[in-house]
Amino acid sequence: MKELTKAEEQVMQRLWDLGKSNVKNIIKKLPEPKPAYNTISTIVRILENKGFVDHQKEGKGYVYFPLVSKETYKKKFMKRVISHYFQGSFKEMVSFFAKEGKMDIIEFEELMNDVKNELDSKDR
Repeated sequence: MKELTKAEEQVMQRLWDLGKSNVKNIIKKLPEPKPAYNTISTIVRILENKGFVDHQKEGKGYVYFPLVSKETYKKKFMKRVISHYFQGSFKEMVSFFAKEGKMDIIEFEELMNDVKNELDSKDR
């Protein structure tokens, strides 16, 4: 699975939220300043070529919908980040955020409980 550019990811975030949409409605959901219609149309076609999006004809236009779920992309993206920047170690990543002051002890404990519960449910 290919990695998304910042602009592609921004469009995908809107499509994941909307489920399916035409270009006009995607633009409505984007922050100001709104990009041009042709810009978003081009990005959607690129996403289609990358296999992230498909379309169906509706009236005179097209409605686009995700082929890749947000969860699937998130898993692939996070595996790549952990692999490339944290030597494949979840511990290294958590340590990084703790040292950067992005995580306090309560959040750390919640994270560890969530991980433990997830691992316990997989063992069943």
